[in-house]
Amino acid sequence: MPPLCFVLMPFGRKPASDGRWVDFDAVYQQLIAPAVRAAGLEPLRADEEQVGGVIHKAMFERLILCEFAVADLTTANANVFYELGVRHALRPAATQLLFADGWGQLPFDVGLLRGLPYRLGLDGRPSHQAEDCSALTVKLQAARQDLADSPLFQLVEGFPDIQHLKTDIFRDRVRYAEDLKAQLAKARKQGAEAVVSVEAALGDVALAEAGVVIDLMLSYRAVSAWQRVVDLVARMAPPLAATVMVREQLAMALNRLGRGEEAEHILTELIRERGASSETCGLLGRVYKDRWQAALKAGHNARAQGVLKQAIDAYLRGFESDWRDTYPGINAVTLMELKSPRDPRQADLLAVMRYAVERRISSGQPDYWDYATRLELAVLANQPDIAHQALSDALAHLREGWEAATTTNNLRLIQQARQKRGEQDEIGLGELIAELDSACQEF
Repeated sequence: MPPLCFVLMPFGRKPASDGRWVDFDAVYQQLIAPAVRAAGLEPLRADEEQVGGVIHKAMFERLILCEFAVADLTTANANVFYELGVRHALRPAATQLLFADGWGQLPFDVGLLRGLPYRLGLDGRPSHQAEDCSALTVKLQAARQDLADSPLFQLVEGFPDIQHLKTDIFRDRVRYAEDLKAQLAKARKQGAEAVVSVEAALGDVALAEAGVVIDLMLSYRAVSAWQRVVDLVARMAPPLAATVMVREQLAMALNRLGRGEEAEHILTELIRERGASSETCGLLGRVYKDRWQAALKAGHNARAQGVLKQAIDAYLRGFESDWRDTYPGINAVTLMELKSPRDPRQADLLAVMRYAVERRISSGQPDYWDYATRLELAVLANQPDIAHQALSDALAHLREGWEAATTTNNLRLIQQARQKRGEQDEIGLGELIAELDSACQEF
């Protein structure tokens, strides 16, 4: 499957500023499309979209997700310039500009950008097809070096890259070949080797569509193939590998592989570059949480208490950066339960957490984490009826086995802490944990 190259250009015949007419369909068919294919790419013009729905949605998806793009600036078409602006704001590289030499003047804002001229005859059709086609092919092949050609990324230091708020819903928002999506969905149920087989059919992942590569990465995550996640990120196109979401998932995989220091470095760098976020801080909290458990197991109790504080602080910072995301918050209050004595902030934070999670559930689109959070809050507050109902709701929304495993781990920690303090089990934690373990085994 060759990577897509989105072509931004007018359609049909359009007048230039001097009154002559340009046959843009001929330019596309005789010059641009052959050059794109010769570069090993698949050309896609907006009017060729067959995905249905609102054309602007498909256009935006291609502008964001296509690894390559060509923009014909001839006649200074307003739609093309609008699309080019979107592209330059979202993609640092691999956007090639074209213009018909001598057929009008480019606006000042793009006049200084490096564009490739091509030649037209008096009939408005390509007059030097072979030469200009070859020149465009060379430019597109050079674009694979990932050198920034967006003026925003070149001139504005620290300009943001594409970020996604929730990795769990990203797959559902990306349109790509339905058969490949079905293959990955089936492979996730069969295990890691089935996902590997789907990847093998993709060829060079550095040239595959971003949506496909992200789905592949999340599929490896779903089957807990953490080394595969790490290896895949190493083969990604550099602009995609540099996105916040991919770096976060790489850190998660490294931590699961016992490479916590590398994961910590990635996450602290992200916080330094981008500021605190619920996702990044939540993953950093997990790094410290695992480090705390390792210190306890090794009998390093004093160090364990210090790392436990680091974990609580990281989770709390994540929750405070976005009160709507309850994942870091519930981990913070759970770890506060494990301190000796309990963290005095826990009671106030529990009230805030209840409000946040009930708001999310009442929104009408709750997911597994919402009900899992309600479950843990009920356990911490010793509310058995609410806890058992929340467990049923959580299991009904379970998507991947590692989600239930995460909740199980938290409940076991609470169970161990209470047993150590000699407290009576008013909830029936053993039963809750057994139900979650059984659910994990089904994935």
